[in-house]
Amino acid sequence: MPADERLRAVRTKFIDRVSEPNLDSLLLQLGDLKVINSREEEAVKDITLRPDKATKLIDMVINKGPDASSHMITILCELDEFLSAHLKLHNRR
Repeated sequence: MPADERLRAVRTKFIDRVSEPNLDSLLLQLGDLKVINSREEEAVKDITLRPDKATKLIDMVINKGPDASSHMITILCELDEFLSAHLKLHNRR
């Protein structure tokens, strides 16, 4: 299954369970990899509620396609192995 479809399949659980610190780390690392640009990064940072921030980030990455989604999955697996396992995401491209 393509990475964007894998993220789409776990979208609701990701939004419900991802922590604020991991969201911030995801955002920074996706920016470093140029998956998201500085304006997109700022747009997500400006959101105060964690679920809204998680929604904006995952939707943004899914809409960029399988390569961007694959980067997000890889980062999430490195940041939070327990959440990744719960979401049944495996670090594979």
